[in-house]
Amino acid sequence: MVDMKFSKMAARLRRSEIRELLKLTRQPGTISFGGGLPDPVVFPKEAVEAASLRAIRERGDQALQYSPTEGEPFLKEEIAAYMQRTGDPARPEDILVVSSSQQALDLLARIFIDPGDPIIVERPTYVGTIQAFRAMDADFQGVDMDDEGIIPEQLEAKIAELVGAGRPPKFIYVIPDFQNPSGINLTLERRKQVLAIASKYNLPVIEDSPYRELRFTGELIPSLYSLDTEGRVILMKTLSKIFTPGFRIGWVVAPPAVIDKLVMAKQGADLCTSAYVSMITAFLFQDRKIEEQVVKCRDLYKRKNKVMLDVLEREMPKVHGLSWSKPDGGMFLWVRLPKYMDALELLHEAITEKVAYVIGKGFYADGSGGNELRLNYSYPTEEQIVIGIQRLARLITKRIKNGSSDHTDTGQSRPSVEEESSLRTAKG
Repeated sequence: MVDMKFSKMAARLRRSEIRELLKLTRQPGTISFGGGLPDPVVFPKEAVEAASLRAIRERGDQALQYSPTEGEPFLKEEIAAYMQRTGDPARPEDILVVSSSQQALDLLARIFIDPGDPIIVERPTYVGTIQAFRAMDADFQGVDMDDEGIIPEQLEAKIAELVGAGRPPKFIYVIPDFQNPSGINLTLERRKQVLAIASKYNLPVIEDSPYRELRFTGELIPSLYSLDTEGRVILMKTLSKIFTPGFRIGWVVAPPAVIDKLVMAKQGADLCTSAYVSMITAFLFQDRKIEEQVVKCRDLYKRKNKVMLDVLEREMPKVHGLSWSKPDGGMFLWVRLPKYMDALELLHEAITEKVAYVIGKGFYADGSGGNELRLNYSYPTEEQIVIGIQRLARLITKRIKNGSSDHTDTGQSRPSVEEESSLRTAKG
């Protein structure tokens, strides 16, 4: 056998623990709360079919050709117009089209992170971000969240500590809107505080915003990007959650120097994003089909969110240490089990009962979160949500009864004030 001499970066690569575990959930009859999947019921098949015909008939020569690395000009113009309508004005030249936001994470890691560089992330944070940044050997510096999002005092203390040690972080990475995995929404006041801290220490802010449009009630909170007056926010957007993940279309909005570096990194990765899909997407933006889809997704997920929260409240045992977030948008909520319970051990039992979820450890770069888990409500049907939560509640009740004699009097199952606050209510 050939002795393959893999790079140091290859040695740092890890399979997604979440995706590996989800393979176990494919047995017939299993109700999965695991993936971050949109509901196919709302996929706009007729609109996509019509836009596909237009792409071939009206712009076929361009649609079937290579595309500029920066993205098809037609698509960038329509993205800019869409952003203007949603309160995030941008010029086409500020935009780089990417193969969904996961490629944006990879490219941003390549242009910013040297091995050992500290970076600031929320605790917990998106598992795909951990994968992309870990490949470049980032030093993850986590900052806790409460029910209003990342805690500014802890954020500034962490940055000051790193600066004092001669290791300033390269950037702050946040998911301010209905965060994956917690569902928590960063308040307007906190957004302003994050920007003020970033300005004080002259740091870039990477704003990952897949879910912002999926707000169930009230007005959208201004994005960090729209509040930024200094050109330090790099905004990531994607159609995967608000339209369809099959397109693999996303975009980055950033200052010219950042776009320039990203373009060079993208040229080495894939040359360009699909021109054909880009043309289809541009027509869908132009005809306001994206906005129509957002409304359908938002209304459906609002109903499913309420079903899941209602059945959790009704079926879960009332014990100290068991709590969950109450998001007002997005696709996920976050559950914290009593500290003596292990979400991975419970998952293996859950799979035998044909219900599945994602364990919390995958969302922590330091491997913590053993008693935490994420539930997705966008993909399963309302009936499946009820049945699946009932199954999960029975397993948790059984575990709590088995563990209560060992833990009730010791206080191990009681959450801290911060834990109770952050997981009982996710204010929007």
